[in-house]
Order: sequence, then structure tokens, then C-alpha cells
Amino acid sequence: MLLSAPSAQISRRSVLAGAAASSALVALHPFAARAQANQAHLRIMETTDIHVHVFPYDYYADKPSDTLGLARTASIIDAIRAEAGNSMLIDNGDFLQGNPLGDYIAYERGMKDGDMHPVIKAMNVLGYDVGTLGNHEFNYGLDFMFKVLSGSSFPYVCANLTRGLLASDARQDELFFKPYVILEKQIRDGAGKTSPIKVGFIGFVTPPIMTWDAKNLEGKAQTRDIVDAAKAWVPVMKEEGADIVIALSHSGIDGSGQSDRMENASLYLAGVDGIDAIFTGHQHLVFPGPKDFVGIAGADAEKGTLMGKPAVMGGFWGSHMGLIDLLVEKDGDRWKIISSTSEARPIYHRDDSHKVIADVKDKPEVLDAARREHEATLAYVRRPVGKTSAPLYSYFALVADDPSVQIVSNAQTWYMKAMLKDGPYKDLPLLSAAAPFKAGGRNGSDYYTDVPTGDIAIKNVADLYLYPNTVQAVLVTGAQVKNWLEMSAGMFNQVQPGAKDAPLLNDGFPSYNFDVIDGVTYQIDLSQPVRFDKDGKLINADANRILDLKFDGKPIDLEQKFVVATNNYRAGGGGKFPEIAGDKLIFAAPDTNRDVIVRYIVDQGTINPSADGNWSFKPLPGTTALFESGPIGRHFASEIKGAKIDYAGDGENGFSNFRLTL
Repeated sequence: MLLSAPSAQISRRSVLAGAAASSALVALHPFAARAQANQAHLRIMETTDIHVHVFPYDYYADKPSDTLGLARTASIIDAIRAEAGNSMLIDNGDFLQGNPLGDYIAYERGMKDGDMHPVIKAMNVLGYDVGTLGNHEFNYGLDFMFKVLSGSSFPYVCANLTRGLLASDARQDELFFKPYVILEKQIRDGAGKTSPIKVGFIGFVTPPIMTWDAKNLEGKAQTRDIVDAAKAWVPVMKEEGADIVIALSHSGIDGSGQSDRMENASLYLAGVDGIDAIFTGHQHLVFPGPKDFVGIAGADAEKGTLMGKPAVMGGFWGSHMGLIDLLVEKDGDRWKIISSTSEARPIYHRDDSHKVIADVKDKPEVLDAARREHEATLAYVRRPVGKTSAPLYSYFALVADDPSVQIVSNAQTWYMKAMLKDGPYKDLPLLSAAAPFKAGGRNGSDYYTDVPTGDIAIKNVADLYLYPNTVQAVLVTGAQVKNWLEMSAGMFNQVQPGAKDAPLLNDGFPSYNFDVIDGVTYQIDLSQPVRFDKDGKLINADANRILDLKFDGKPIDLEQKFVVATNNYRAGGGGKFPEIAGDKLIFAAPDTNRDVIVRYIVDQGTINPSADGNWSFKPLPGTTALFESGPIGRHFASEIKGAKIDYAGDGENGFSNFRLTL
């Protein structure tokens, strides 16, 4: 199961549209057929959050992938251009960092004068009209970013990134980039007559980059609130003759209320007078669609409008191409929008068995633009980037504190300490929650993490963290920490004291919901029934599987506040853990858990993933339980801290049986 919400939240409508886009022989959009003598059909396409994914390739798993890649999105772009004579292409940011190809260029090859970044080369092949910046453009520093952008054949705009302190009037800010550009395009109307239209594009970066990339930006840059910047510059664009104004907003959709320099401000940006359409991004979600933004006031997730204006969010990593179709009409000497549609066209869909089916093929010219760097990156990810002083394996991750889970928690804690060090939560105790992903089950007897002592390569991180989740932090009480662990303890069947070889694991409980919380110590009493059912509903109020829960060596204060580092799946309510949902979120990082693990390994040089034994089962004298694991686990059984595990013979389907003495 993919825990990162975006790839699981693809609308059926978008899937059908994507399948249609795989052929250039698509029927003309109704706007093209309806356009009269003074009307024209203008199609504006978006890519967003590419994150260096030019090739359809997962560098962590070291294998091709049909769910990503600008080379695939390019085929949809070509199909759209074939459908309509009047089209424009924009990029909405976050193209520069996010996978090992980006790290290879930044950390290994570098950018000398005259070098061209492979993503820029690929984008130049596609002939973009304009782009804006995302937060990840700043991860490698300003100098690196500007060297990369110098190779672009199209302009970049950003209206809210300043060189220093904010002026009293946004129009007086000293900006790094032009706030907007007005492009004159010749378009053909319904009668075949060609005339110019002036399309203005204004760009915005999400303001929290000043926190996320403080080391690169502090003292060098500042960000202004997105809506404030728009209110200052959009009237100027109109005065300069822009017929329509398009916002390129590297900022998502949040209906919780407008606030200064908010991260996801696109909904409120759409309310700015003079803006005609919005391209959004940053959240790695899909808009329009049936799930991601349903129920937000002012956002019509079916029609694809924000505040009544056409809007789109085109997924992530090239998974979708955002498309806004405009029917424009000439009113005197100016053009205006009289109708619109929005959609996000995917590059793949899943069949009834959830298998990924590619809807489009690669565009060879895009692959060729980055092929040399792609091949160099393959060598890079296969080369050691650090060492591990102990083996990393998950054969017993469900029955004892485990090194593969430990290293994830170590990395999350390391990262979150740095992220929160200057904020309002810096003095609160920090915990980390992580779960085993590769733990056998229905995926088979070889579905376990197994990285030997010694060199560790970037691709090994796929063994540690399978999913493209992002790091997040929640604020909870000690009582909520206990209930979090009570929910996790649903991994186990109830075992009667004195039982012999009782079945231990609840086969209906997914391993990715078995969170171990690091930073506290505790025991699990298997003689107790579960406190919560699989949906987080309280079913046994008097049950207490979690015993002797301590923080800093003392019984946990149930009223005390704790920050818990986790992932976006859990922080957003994934797994239906009691009281753990979006309202507890205090920090949403711009980085994936996998990227954080890689950075941690590079920073440490040699990692020590040995489990610290912070949890164990309560002893039940004379009691044993059986569970399955991979047969290779026999080599590690004697090493497990805090648990007596013995090989108990061959199991079914290639598994081995193991006996846990309680």
C-alpha cells in the first residue's frame, strides 16, 4: 500500500482524460468548436513539482517506474498541442531537488559556468513559456539556483521574494526576479483570423522557505505574503495591458482561514481582483478531483475552480499535467474569459487489481536531454554514501525493537530538532514515531529489509523507507501518546497467560500501522484485549496493553505536551489512530522521509542502527507464541534485545516459524 496520499487520490475523471490524451487523435475541445469570429480557445498547460524526475525511473529502488517522469508528461503536452493551435506551457516550481539526480548534480558534479542542468535541458526541449520558483529551488543555495536558471530559454517570475527587508509598499521591494511577465501571443479565432492576446503571468513562492532554508537564505532574502504581493502587482499588470492575468502559485489550497505569509494561500490568492486563473502546486495533490479538496469553502473540486476562477494542481513528479482551457472573447481591443474548464491529466492509471498501467510513452527528445546525467546518477546511487556499523534488517520488526525502524526514528529526530530549534516548540520534548514497512505478510517471505554491515548506498534507503511520504510533526499530550501506542498494539492477538505457541500476529493489521515511538520506554501486555478497533474506535475502555510508559525515566505525565515526528500519512489521520489527525499538525516539512534518511547518513558518515530496546513485551511466565518471518531471520534471532526468539521449523509459502518466549 502506498502511504503517500497523492498517488492514491487520482480522480476517475482524470484517469479517463489521461487515457484519451495518450493519443494525438483526440477530438477537439468543445471551446474550439464553439469559438465564433471574435472568440478563441486558449489552452494553458502546467507541470509542477517535477523534483528532477525527468526519466520514468525510481533511483531508490533502482528500477523503472510508470508513475513518474517529465518524459511521460511530455507526451501529454505534445497531444494537447496537437489538439489546439493556441496553447502555452508553464512550470509551477520545485523542479531542482527531490531525487538522487538532483543530489548528484548539486553535490557531485556541480554547476560550472556554462553547464546546463539536465532538468533545464529537458524543459528547454519542451519549449516552456514561463516558470516560477518552488521552495525546493533553494535547497542547494542561491548561487547554485542562479547558475541553473541561467540556462533556461524561458523567463522565471516571482513577486514575493526580496533581496532584503520588505518595503512599506510591495512595489518598492528589491526583488530577485521580475514579479511578472506579459507575453504577447498570436491566437486564431473561430473565423480563422489571427490577432494578438497579452497574457500576464505572475509568480509566487511559498513564504516558509525562510524557515525551511534558513541556512541558505537568512540575511540574504525575505518573503512577502503571497496575497499582499498579488494585490500590489496585479493592478500594474492590468495597467500595462495584460488581457488576462494568470497566477503561478507554488502554494497549495488551504481553507482554514487566511493568515500572514501562509504556506498554502492559493484559495485566497484567487480572491484577488484581477487574477483570472490559478495554477497551484506544492502539496503533491490533484485538483480538480473527488478527494483531495472536497468540502473546502470557495474550492469547487468537481469543476476545478477557486473563488469561481479556473484552477488546477497537476500532481507531482510528472504524474499529471494540469490543464486550463479558456474560451476568450474580444471586447473592443481587449480579450476576456467567458468560459473555462480545468482538469489534471495523469500519465497512468490502476486497473481493477491495482496494477499500474502506463497511459503514455516517453518522449525520446526529453530522455536524450538528460540521458548522460541519468546514467551518471545510476552509478552514483549504487555507490556507498556512508557506512552502517550494524546490519539493518526487519525480520523481527513486529516482535521486538528493530534496527530498520530505529534508523528511521534517529533520522526523523535529527531532522526535526533542526527544523524546530528556533520556533515556539523548541523546548518541548521531541519523540519520533516510525513503523516497519517491509515485514513479510502478503508480500512474501523475502519481503524484508536486509542491508549488511558496511557500505550503504543511496538505493539502500528504499529498503528502509518504501514510500514517498514527507516528514511532519504533531503536538500531542502524554495521554494521546499512550493511546497512539494502544492503537499500534492492535498488531497482536490477545494471548492467555500459560498458552503454548499461541498465534501472535493479527493478520488483518498492516505492519505500516505498527508505530514504535522512540523517546519513551514501555511494555506491551499481550494478556489484555485491544483498547481500540481497526478504525480507532474505543471498544475496551478498561484495557491497558501499554504498561510502564515512561519519559526521561519517569512515568509519563498524561497532561504534558510532546512533539512527535512522523509522516504525512499518520499526521493526516492515516490508519485512523485516535485523536491523531490534521488538527494536531504543527509542522509540515518540505522533504520526504527518504531524503531525510539519506541526508542523515551523509551527515553521520557511519550510522549505528542498533535498536535501543525502548519497548518489550510484559513477561508472561510459561507462555509462548508463534509468528512467521523470512527464513534468513534465523541468522539474527539470537541478536534480538529484550526478546527470546527461537526457530520453530518451516512454515508455509516459504516462511519460517519462530517461537517467542514471553
